[in-house]
Amino acid sequence: MKYKLLYIAAAVLCLAACTKKQTSDLQLKGDCLVESVALDGYEGNINLAERSIVVRLPEVYETSAMEITALKVSEGATCNVQIGQKLNMDAAKVLHVTNGDAAIDWTISVLHDEARITHFVVADIYQGIINQEAFTIDVFVPGSVDVTSLAPVVTVSKNATVTPASGAAQDFTNPVVYTVDNNSAHSEYTVTVTVLNKPKALFLGIPGTMDELDPEAKEACMWMLANVPGAQYASFEQIKSGSINLDECKVMWWHFHMDGGVDGHDAFMAKAPEAIDAKNQIREFYEAGGALLLTRYATNLASFIGATGDDEWTTPNNCWGQNEDSAELCGGPWDFRIYDGQSGHALYAGIIMGDDPAKVLCTDAGYHITNSTAQYHIGTDWGDYADHAAWIGRTGGTILGVGGDGAVVAWEYPAKDGKGGIIGIGSGCYDWYSYTFEAGYEENYHKNIAIMTTNAINYLTK
Repeated sequence: MKYKLLYIAAAVLCLAACTKKQTSDLQLKGDCLVESVALDGYEGNINLAERSIVVRLPEVYETSAMEITALKVSEGATCNVQIGQKLNMDAAKVLHVTNGDAAIDWTISVLHDEARITHFVVADIYQGIINQEAFTIDVFVPGSVDVTSLAPVVTVSKNATVTPASGAAQDFTNPVVYTVDNNSAHSEYTVTVTVLNKPKALFLGIPGTMDELDPEAKEACMWMLANVPGAQYASFEQIKSGSINLDECKVMWWHFHMDGGVDGHDAFMAKAPEAIDAKNQIREFYEAGGALLLTRYATNLASFIGATGDDEWTTPNNCWGQNEDSAELCGGPWDFRIYDGQSGHALYAGIIMGDDPAKVLCTDAGYHITNSTAQYHIGTDWGDYADHAAWIGRTGGTILGVGGDGAVVAWEYPAKDGKGGIIGIGSGCYDWYSYTFEAGYEENYHKNIAIMTTNAINYLTK
């Protein structure tokens, strides 16, 4: 009986030794092993522990019909693919290796040897504008930054190395060349740091530095610094003190977020006293022809600098918002509507459209949004504005976008009488930051946020 039990146990262990789901270390070294494989002559790197094979390819290489030019498996084993067979390697494939009753699946995939700088930041704040076609990076910094000893944080493609190394201090008095290598790929980027004693565009904020911004505003600011030449961050204290030279500044953008919302005139004064303290300097900038892009709760500022006459109480009358860390999950695109007759406005040039040409789609399924809104309710039930004509008559603005109930959510105070133009976007759909993304999230319509912002800045500074 004792020997019978030992025999049964041995048989069970033998059957379990090499299957798809359970394979011992011994079997990985023997019966079902892929010993070598090559696609179009490029040898695969085999990872025994993960049962994976990665074939490294040049940065630009066609993978839709790659030929198996070498394949060796364990003695006595067979594979579901053969030498000479062609595979579409645009997606990973499975090599099924069998040897008698044993079987193991190996995943084979390709990896292009990309040698790119994908992110370049100096002084933890100032992002480089990367031109991947010209292999140049431009960084704009204020005069207070010492360019003779900057230690940039450099992010590169997977598996790539960069020289000089990320974090190594460099003298950027003259352009510095960064070399990126990744197996067969090689790139050289010329990095130029320009000191902006006279910025051409400003992102406004309450904190002293961009790094102290909340995640929503910081995401917007980082985008501006990376995409608008000559852009710089400025605090309201710097504007008030005059420490930033505005001689060449054409536009100021303030994207103001606060968890829970900023509901109306008095709340705005209480929650953004720094902006109120700097309103006279901003008004001077505006009256001298400077333009403003005011988004989210920053839309309140227009009334305080005289854009709506002397009536400070023309601030948005219907405001709310959620907290960033408990933002609402979008089940699909959120949108607002283009106001009648405004489809040709520069704000909407080149946006990604859905089936309805009147809708501006702003999010995608899987995106978390605070729905932070600073809009103008329209209707006799509320007071202030009986209809759109009443809003236009009182504020002097031009309606660009409305919500489903007719609320004014995007508008313009056109440049006139030597004053600059102002665009305000108070729609809850206008959102830059999602604290997390649901599985399967793919950004499509959310790109419209950056497209509209680019359009607004170009339009205001034309």
